[in-house]
Amino acid sequence: MLADISSALVMLLEFQNILAIFLGVAFGVFMGAVPGLTGTMGIALIIPLTYSFSPITAFCVLLGTYKGCLFSGCIPAILINTPGTPAAAATVLDGYPCTQKGRGGEAMGTALWASVIGDVISTVALIFGAVLLAQMATKFGPPEFAMLVLFSLTIVAGVSGDSLIKGLIAAAVGFIFGTVGLDPMMATPRFTFGAVTMMNGISMMAMLIGLFAVSELLIQSEAAVKSTANIIVPKATVRWSQIRAMLRTIVRGSGIGIVLGAIPGLGATPAAFLSYSEAKRNSKTPEEFGKGSLEGVAAAESANNATAGGALIPLMALGVPGDVTTAVLLGAFLIHGLAPGPQLFAENIDLVYAIFIALLIAALMLPVIGLAAIRLFSLISHIPRAVLYPIIAMLCLMGVYGFNSSPTDLWVMLVFGVLGYGMRKLAFPLAPMMIGFVLEPIGEQSVRQALTISSGDWLVFVSTPISASFLILTIVSVAFLIRRNVKQNKAETA
Repeated sequence: MLADISSALVMLLEFQNILAIFLGVAFGVFMGAVPGLTGTMGIALIIPLTYSFSPITAFCVLLGTYKGCLFSGCIPAILINTPGTPAAAATVLDGYPCTQKGRGGEAMGTALWASVIGDVISTVALIFGAVLLAQMATKFGPPEFAMLVLFSLTIVAGVSGDSLIKGLIAAAVGFIFGTVGLDPMMATPRFTFGAVTMMNGISMMAMLIGLFAVSELLIQSEAAVKSTANIIVPKATVRWSQIRAMLRTIVRGSGIGIVLGAIPGLGATPAAFLSYSEAKRNSKTPEEFGKGSLEGVAAAESANNATAGGALIPLMALGVPGDVTTAVLLGAFLIHGLAPGPQLFAENIDLVYAIFIALLIAALMLPVIGLAAIRLFSLISHIPRAVLYPIIAMLCLMGVYGFNSSPTDLWVMLVFGVLGYGMRKLAFPLAPMMIGFVLEPIGEQSVRQALTISSGDWLVFVSTPISASFLILTIVSVAFLIRRNVKQNKAETA
């Protein structure tokens, strides 16, 4: 183990990798500080730029972006009552009241240090949790992976949005899109409509940017362009004694973030709200929550940042994304020729440890960049949309075309942008569709390999304790989701 860590340090501690982490965190802070932009969009935009990088340098940039964006969504949330990312929605509850009371600087400092502590705790959990889970996952064969994919899809579809039916439809559509291209077992074309450019399947890059970035631009273009008055940006200051008094809340929030982040389909937003609720329930001064409580800010920010490590645990150990952002990261792994899961730990353990160390460095860089950049990046919230969004659109076009130099990819991006726009307008969740698309090759190949091994005997999927356990969990999850949906429908009609 020590030899692997030493090898990872030698691999990581080069100037270009440290610079990549720094630039990634800074770019993530930019993306999170602009309301409407997200870490998912930021990672999708930056992936094409990393194609010529070595895998470790590429992931230094991508994971730095991930970390930076999770924090900086709090900047507009605290200053102008507008969460920069969905994960910062809970921060608004006490962050903006702090600003109204003239304590915006304390709220900023609390958010920053709660984010850093949550990041460090979740990264430590990732280091130990992923390795242990990866060791267990060496027992996984085709039947186990098939049932794991089925279990993941049911959870993702069920927790994405208010409608179970819409979530299942979105996941199924994503799965269908994943079948386009050459058959993985027979190498025969499927759903290519005679187009040679579709033989390799739908470009993951074009789909990612179209589904998330282009659809977001179309949604935002409907909003009226409004000018906002200049505000005084406070200096992010908080005393260590204040942080120490909130340490229990931060640790509890970190734990909630790790657990909810590791469950596929949940992620930062529910983790932040659950942590906020628990902090209020356990606080000695619950009456201050909602009126400018620093403890409320700490609870929300520690949880939403801790989901990063939690969501990476199933991704790194099993190849199953914990949320939509890690689904995009899964695409980045595949683009760089790496398959997350037990095989990654067996063949590239030094790269795995290098990624872990890069995550720690990114967390430790966050206060340096955050303290220096809060005043600068908070002003981004006032850039007119008429200027900002055309720039983002050009980045989308250049990113997609530059990846494969294929005009077809531009059309694919546009189609998925319009599709994503329509899905949002009709309240269909995007996350199940994306994860269904990413998991389809794993699920299809695992099912067909298992049936080939068993000569068509479907009992192979319950032939081992692991596969049977995942099938039982799938049935229980579906039953629970249907029961919850029926209760909600009865409550709405009552």
